[in-house]
Formats: sequence, C-alpha cells, structure tokens
Amino acid sequence: MKEALWWHKEDDGRILCTLCPRFCRMGEGQAGFCYIRKNIGGKLYSLGYGTSTGFAIDPIEKKPLNHFLPGSKILSFGTAGCNLGCRFCQNWSISKAKLDEAQSLGATPDQVVELAIRNRVPSIAFTYNDPVIWGEFVIDISRIARERGVKSVMVTAGYITAEARPEVYRYIDAANVDLKAFSERFYHKLTFSHLDPVLDTLRWLKRETDIWFEITNLMIPGENDDPDETRRLCHWVIENLGDSVPLHFTAFHPDFKLVDKPRTPAATLTQARQIALSAGIKYCYVGNVFEDKGQTTFCPACHRALIRRSWHDILEDNLEGNHCSCGEEIPGRFAAGSFPANKGKPKSLVL
Repeated sequence: MKEALWWHKEDDGRILCTLCPRFCRMGEGQAGFCYIRKNIGGKLYSLGYGTSTGFAIDPIEKKPLNHFLPGSKILSFGTAGCNLGCRFCQNWSISKAKLDEAQSLGATPDQVVELAIRNRVPSIAFTYNDPVIWGEFVIDISRIARERGVKSVMVTAGYITAEARPEVYRYIDAANVDLKAFSERFYHKLTFSHLDPVLDTLRWLKRETDIWFEITNLMIPGENDDPDETRRLCHWVIENLGDSVPLHFTAFHPDFKLVDKPRTPAATLTQARQIALSAGIKYCYVGNVFEDKGQTTFCPACHRALIRRSWHDILEDNLEGNHCSCGEEIPGRFAAGSFPANKGKPKSLVL
C-alpha cells in the first residue's frame, strides 16, 4: 500500500477523500466506497497500489478503441474495488471484491511496463475495475511507460474530480470513457453516482488535453435505450466534443444484480447507430454483436470502407497513414509505434 494523494483531514478527525465525486469521509480504520482507499492512523492509504488481479493481452479493439493503434495488442490489468455501484457490472467479481478476496498479485510499476515490453505490445490498459480509484499506481506506471516508449490507456467511467484529473491523466495517451446513459435517473438508480461529473470529464478531455478518447454507451433494454435519449446523447456529444469523437453502442447481457433484463437486440444497436449518423456523428460503432457495417470505419467524405473488422479482428485496412485515398484525414492515432503487432501467443504473463 502507499500513502494516497487527494485527501485532507477534517475538523472532526475524519479523512475526506477528494479523488472522486463521492467525497467519502472515513474514520479511523474505515475504507471508502471503493474498498481500496482507507484511513489508517489518520492518513489515507491506497491499498490497491502495487497489486493486480491478473494480466491479459487483448486486441485494442476490445477496450473498445477503434482509432488508436488499430490491430495492435494491449496489456490489460486491474486491481479490485470500484467507485461506482453499477447493478449491471460485467466485471463484478473484481469491482465488488476487496483485495483479500480477489487473489491479488504483487506488481511494481517497473514490472508492469517490463511485462508489456517483453511481450512486444505497444500499450498498457488500466481496465477491468475503474483505474481512477488506483490513480497513484496509474501515474507511476504511465510515467515509466512514457519514458520507455509504451502508451497508456484508461478504460474508465470518468467519475473523477477536477482536482485529481490533471495528475491521474498526466501521462495517459488514450481513454475509453463509459457514458453509461444520458439521464440522471439512470446514474442515480443503477450506478449510485451522478451524470454531470462524467460529462465534465469528457469536456475536459476534449478542451484541455491532447488525449485521444472514444465513448462507449452500453444499451440496456428499458433503461437507457429509448431513441429520444440516444438523440439527446448524440446532440450533446456534437455540441460539446465535436462530430469526430468515435461513439460505440454496445449490447448488454444479464449479469450481477440486473439479471431480469433481456440481452440487447442487435436491432437496437443498429437503430442507435443510425440515429448517431443522422445527427452528424462521423464515426459510430456497435459492439458485443456481429454487424459488419457497425464495426467498419468508413470515410465520412467518400464512404469507402477503410478498416473492416470482424469482432476484434482487422480484416482489411485501407488507410494511407491517417488518410483515405480521397484525401480525407481520419482522426485518431494510427502509427503502430515502436513495436509490431503481436499476433502470436504471449511469451509470458508472469512478472
């Protein structure tokens, strides 16, 4: 564990954590909502620092990121706990576990970066549970990664304070932000959090950083799949972030505490994608279902298929650098970096 950043002691002796908008107040021996930030002896400690619930090498399209090093592999890992309470969490065995329940492994920042280099993958994903809650670990890993030519990716719900954002994201190269819905009712009822801080994070990423980011909206039948809500979400994205931020609509499957809902029909995602395109969003994708058009990157000028995908595999790549043959520039980060795409089995995921 490591002494945490972003906290102060209040007049009554409790600690106030200022990392995320929950602003947990903790007495001696108490942990915050996320489980892994704890008041020990009058100081706040990050219990998640230097731990991992396991490593995997994934296609970067699985994050999902379609405009950041497409076709490359990424080293993925997380810790335990979460600062949201999503009733539909699909990683609940990790996000709702305490460290002593999650069979955690020890891992130093240097070891994590070395693991990526040894497996010749160009980037590291902080994922599975929300990396915001282990921000100190994120900072140290991403700083070393940048020094050694490895990219860093946040896969996050974006639930973080304005105070902590600049430090946590200082060495981050790309992010996928999970915009879970476009209603406060949904956030309050199903995630035990709030919508506005997530929108603030998205605006900040666009206006104050050069971090490449994409947005995912998991569509849950009867909860956030109403076409009017989808239209409002799309119009907000265009007005606040522009028309070139890739937007992913993905299918829900019953899990954790939301098992009474059906799987998302593929037609719902297809309709959402059409709403987005009609609203003016240039790059919109569907996920967790097979849909050829919905997984293909098209040129918005001449409509040529530039990157064709089958699930997470690249079938065809017609990009010329970051341009279509018609001359249209496609936004993203398309240079493969210093390591070739790793198409074989991992050499070793043992630290």
